Amino acid sequence: MKLSSRRRSMRLLRPAPPLRLGLLRALVGTFATIYLLARLPHLISFGDFPAERFAPVGPVGLLDQPLAAGAVTTLVLAAVALGAAFTTGWRYRISGPAFALLFLWVTTYRNSWGTVLHTENLLALQVLVIGFVRAADAFSLDARRVGEERSESWRYGWPIRLVTVVTVLTYFVAGWAKIRFGGAEWLFGDTLRNQIAHDNLRKLLLGDFYSPFGGWLTQFGWLFPPMAIGSAIIELGAPLALTNGRLGRWWARAAWSFHVAIMAVMAIVFAYQISFVAFAAFFRLEVGWERVRGWRLWRQRATAT
Repeated sequence: MKLSSRRRSMRLLRPAPPLRLGLLRALVGTFATIYLLARLPHLISFGDFPAERFAPVGPVGLLDQPLAAGAVTTLVLAAVALGAAFTTGWRYRISGPAFALLFLWVTTYRNSWGTVLHTENLLALQVLVIGFVRAADAFSLDARRVGEERSESWRYGWPIRLVTVVTVLTYFVAGWAKIRFGGAEWLFGDTLRNQIAHDNLRKLLLGDFYSPFGGWLTQFGWLFPPMAIGSAIIELGAPLALTNGRLGRWWARAAWSFHVAIMAVMAIVFAYQISFVAFAAFFRLEVGWERVRGWRLWRQRATAT
């Protein structure tokens, strides 16, 4: 037992280059900032909602009443500004934690008006982890200002590993919830088939965007048991992704494919997961970055000659 615990600790504290963590920060920060910008009118609109609709959840539960419209707008705009600082790694000791907390607040405030969405949970958790560590020691404005090269260290490895742990746990919890509340019937496929049919029919009747492909697919009952079992393997088997780097990368691809399938049959888009940024921590990002740099250098030399 002690040996197993020591091995887990060694995996968690395995060193990583600062560039990998810096690239992860830039990717996650870019998505989070664009996400806020894309939903800016929506997030600001809650300043004008009637107070009786306010049902605070999470950290917003500290409030007894909703914020004034001006305060809501100010916080959302501040989150966008801090998101830019987070992404570029500018004054990161301040902007990192500040953006992590403010992003959590803004998205939770949006969920405090009667409809609790879970599509933002993983993004918020990953931002929280990255915001409170030394993620701007490379590939950042701070690193350029200091001009000091940093070598690989466990200080850059464990935050990346923690991001993968958080990611895996969100899937495991989702899979466990399906089995706990749906029972073994979930694995037989009927529950999944009925869910797809109900979701698409509801959207069709309400005039919302739906998946004709998903509705057509429900006539083939034999397809759904393997689909249900496959989703259970991806979600409940997610912790296996932490045991081996190659297995983790394969799991990340499988989880991404899972979300593509959901989008195809139910027209439900998990934008963060579909972008693949949600799974970036499972990959050696610095290798890809060096390849990009090498290709750009080759293009510049080819153009010069």
